[in-house]
Amino acid sequence: VIPSLHSWNLFYSTGVSLNVTGMALLTSLQYCTIALLCLSSIALTQSFEEQLVVHRRRLLGSDHKYQLNDPVPLYAAKVGPFANPSETYEYYKLPYCKPKDGVRYKTLGMGEVVDANRMATIPYDLNFRVDRKEEKICEKALTDDDMIKFRKAVHDDWYFQLYYDELPVWGFVGKVEKIIPKAGQPEYKYFLFTHIDFDINYNNDRVIQINVLTDPQQAVDISENTKDVKVTFSYSVKWSPTTTTFDDRLQRYERFPLNPIHLEIHWFSIINSCVTVLLLTGFLATILMRVLKADFVKFSREDATMEEEESGWKYIHGDVFRFPPNKSLFCSFVGTGTQIFTLSLFIFALALLGTFYPYNRGALFTALIVLYALTSCIAGYVATSYYVQMEGQAWVQNILLTCLCYCGPFFCMFMFLNTVAIAYRSTAALPFGTIVIILIIWGLVTIPLTIFGGIAGKNNKQDFAAPCRTNKYPREIPDLPWYRMAFPQMVMAGFLPFSAIYVELYYIFASVWGHKVYIIWSILFIVYIILIIVTAFITVALTYFQLAVEDHRWWWRSFLCGGSTALFVYGYCFYYYYARSGMSGFMQTSFFFGYNLMVCFGFFLMLGTVGWRSSLLFVRRIYQAIKCE
Repeated sequence: VIPSLHSWNLFYSTGVSLNVTGMALLTSLQYCTIALLCLSSIALTQSFEEQLVVHRRRLLGSDHKYQLNDPVPLYAAKVGPFANPSETYEYYKLPYCKPKDGVRYKTLGMGEVVDANRMATIPYDLNFRVDRKEEKICEKALTDDDMIKFRKAVHDDWYFQLYYDELPVWGFVGKVEKIIPKAGQPEYKYFLFTHIDFDINYNNDRVIQINVLTDPQQAVDISENTKDVKVTFSYSVKWSPTTTTFDDRLQRYERFPLNPIHLEIHWFSIINSCVTVLLLTGFLATILMRVLKADFVKFSREDATMEEEESGWKYIHGDVFRFPPNKSLFCSFVGTGTQIFTLSLFIFALALLGTFYPYNRGALFTALIVLYALTSCIAGYVATSYYVQMEGQAWVQNILLTCLCYCGPFFCMFMFLNTVAIAYRSTAALPFGTIVIILIIWGLVTIPLTIFGGIAGKNNKQDFAAPCRTNKYPREIPDLPWYRMAFPQMVMAGFLPFSAIYVELYYIFASVWGHKVYIIWSILFIVYIILIIVTAFITVALTYFQLAVEDHRWWWRSFLCGGSTALFVYGYCFYYYYARSGMSGFMQTSFFFGYNLMVCFGFFLMLGTVGWRSSLLFVRRIYQAIKCE
């Protein structure tokens, strides 16, 4: 719904005194804003209509009900090395047989395309409840180029992924056999699977389950010393009844994450994290309460020698609320971190409602793109509101900086990685049309909403409300030992929160950068809450210790200490890549470390905001409790 022009005029003009330049800027923004909103509404409407069409076609199109001999949709989504989940290609990257009427591609939603799916028809006739035995697809004489492609796929352990009635199923292209002679070097034989057995279960008029089996007895030798290879691709279909209901057909994909052994590991992680939180909370509460109580008693004395006895954190009461350097960048970080924090809460809400069920293609990516665009107003409001409270004047530049704070580095990284994927001709490379849609959403939704939020924050007349007056000149900071410098403090601040989540990180990485399914969102949400609590407490403690040694530069320090957990998470990426995964190759390596860098940057902004806000509440509270001028 687009508000009227009169509403925007009231919104902009209420309680605001601007000079001529500011008035001209706002007037231009009004007309530009309405035009952008109209265009963005059209773009968003088309995007949502596309998603609704895809969703309606999937769930309500045929209601997944079929009669005898009805065609059931079967598509090939991708092929690629099993160890490199990001390195995926179209199914016909390999010289398989194509349908006689030509290859047709299914229309996909934005999230499905981002998930590197390219749904193509394949020449298998799997009509409902029709058994087939040794059905021949085609005979093909493999050329040298075909042999090289298949041999490389078998060597790299390539798999293919199909979707039958929206149910995912996987199979391998071939196998490698190691032959060890009595004398000499071992020899490797490469075999191509040419026959596939489809085992399908049904319940009345619905498809319940599908399995793919490759027959080793019908594998063709495609080793380097073989010539003039002719292959016959074939398949068999067997239908069997089952008592599993249609509503429960996805449960088979949930068995691994719900395995009792894995659940015990998850709960052990939560118990370990809870113990960490309790110990940390008790320790900090005891120390801080005792120290602060003694400080309050000492600082509340009203004798003539008080000024001479001042020391510790009260001594810097005239500098503790001195605004940080580079406050425009600082406020942009805080605004973007608040947006990402809000975005994470929305994602958890959707996940706990069951939106992201296993292999719901692209649902999570669609939610991330749309929700990030819609929550951008939060970043603009928070960033500009704090910037104005900190007596900043260049609020327009602050809004623009907030727009580019996270999207700028992410876009640069995306362009590099997408170029790599294009060079590899991988389905991980987004098509031009999808890139245009994302840019339209960013340009016509994200930026205008950030500007709206920024203008609302600029018009907010709330003061910073510092309990102490700031001196005109800053006090000199005493010499401090090395362990009180920024980096050692960041290491101490990031270790405890990371120790509370590192067990859960493996399962997340195995899901995002592997082929395992992660559906235990409730446990992940508990770990997330624990992470926020531990980050807040450890940052507050380090802020107090910093003020106690008369170092009033706590603004950036609290943000860096809060976000330092992201450094440990990125360090864990190296451990996972080299010790826990079999990933290799330039494309997979660049995708893994590139996109993880962007995720950790967002993690840094979110947790840094949590640490700074917690420290701000703490600092305000302790200085309100003492008498200071």
